[in-house]
Amino acid sequence: MRIKLTSIMVDDQDRALRFYTEVLGFRKKHEIPVGAYKWLTVVSPEGPDDLELSLEPNANPAAKTFQEAMFAQSIPLAAFEVADIEREYARLKEHGVVFTGEPTNAGPVTIAVFSDTCGNLIQLYQPEN
Repeated sequence: MRIKLTSIMVDDQDRALRFYTEVLGFRKKHEIPVGAYKWLTVVSPEGPDDLELSLEPNANPAAKTFQEAMFAQSIPLAAFEVADIEREYARLKEHGVVFTGEPTNAGPVTIAVFSDTCGNLIQLYQPEN
């Protein structure tokens, strides 16, 4: 058993695609129309091409309630590893990304949390060397 696909809910798939590709640097893997929405996935240029993040439409009222509650409680819904968190933090700030605070040491990792503009908080983390 392997993880090949995971999802994150977004309130606007087109805006999410722009943010995850143009700002974060992922690349689009699939964009297939499915009714009013799309099967939309991105992959990391630094990782395996078959490990995908699905940008799921937030159309289910229960999912939207969950997403809003997690955001209100400042709980990230995904975490992405980076090699140099200070560099990535500075790069994303230059792109207008809004962070909840500066990179913070959290024991075995340094973390920073930002808004993805689509209803979610995302955590970046850099493991200790």
